[in-house]
Amino acid sequence: MIKNILIAGMVAMCGLPASFTAQAQVCEKDLDGYLFTYFKGNHMNDEQICFALSKDGFNFKALNGNKPVIDSKKISSTGGVRDPHILRGEDGKTFYMVVTDMVSGNGWDSNRAMVLMKSDDLVDWDSSVVNIQKRYPGQENLKRVWAPQTIFDREAGKYMVYWSMKHGDGPDIIYYAYANPEFTDLEGDYKPLFIPADGKSCIDGDIVYKDGKYHLFYKTEGHGNGIRMATTDSLTSGKWQESPDYKQQTTDAVEGAGTFKLIGQDKYILMYDVYMNGKYQFTETTDLENFKVVDHEVSMDFHPRHGTVIPITKAEYDRLQQKWGKK
Repeated sequence: MIKNILIAGMVAMCGLPASFTAQAQVCEKDLDGYLFTYFKGNHMNDEQICFALSKDGFNFKALNGNKPVIDSKKISSTGGVRDPHILRGEDGKTFYMVVTDMVSGNGWDSNRAMVLMKSDDLVDWDSSVVNIQKRYPGQENLKRVWAPQTIFDREAGKYMVYWSMKHGDGPDIIYYAYANPEFTDLEGDYKPLFIPADGKSCIDGDIVYKDGKYHLFYKTEGHGNGIRMATTDSLTSGKWQESPDYKQQTTDAVEGAGTFKLIGQDKYILMYDVYMNGKYQFTETTDLENFKVVDHEVSMDFHPRHGTVIPITKAEYDRLQQKWGKK
């Protein structure tokens, strides 16, 4: 309760909307740019973490010459990582990143692990491999562990890691477990987080908290090629309400939804990987329900695959630029 009061007070002092509590210890006026973390393709050399920066959330420049900022071979069990998701912690100064531990060249049903990462400066990262098949009993028919993400569960007071996973001939299901305080392992058993009413596969979950509700964007896998959305008022005890329509603004196949709020505006960007034709689309929304394409405003000197964007401060922007900006 005390922590919640302190966070609410900080939000009030900074003039932040209630949906912006993930930035509780960083005032919105202090945010000065955006960090895009992504990987590049289906080859081990491209299955690595890359960074890009932007001042406006639309025009991004790759850091380190579009080369990796972290060596996958040093952090993963397979030699490759995909689908990086980055989150600013509730203290405002700790960052959490999770990635799929996978080399696609080994097959789409080849991986069993994810990597948990933690940093206090966005430059140096501690990492731990969590192999689900080794971590939990009864995983003989586990086929794949895909696209982990992290969110702070306000009810539990813990960081939740959620990911899609397939066993045998069953559907891909989005599961969750809580990370330990060190963010080096998962605590307790994993449980289903979201199963669509039709019982079919869903992958690439991305959760946004806005106006007292959690909005889950996910890809239907193997039945339709698009991004759907469901909402709930409680991550683990609420009922998910599914929107009937697809949210992407293209007829091409898409995956890897990533959502972020624009600094100083009541607008959000929903971006996704148009993976069959080598494109990445940006759409804009104020209600997380209706979206318009803003590709004409977007520029990137790189081609990302399934990544995420977070707002950062000027000091964080300058630190990243100093470290990798002139490579």
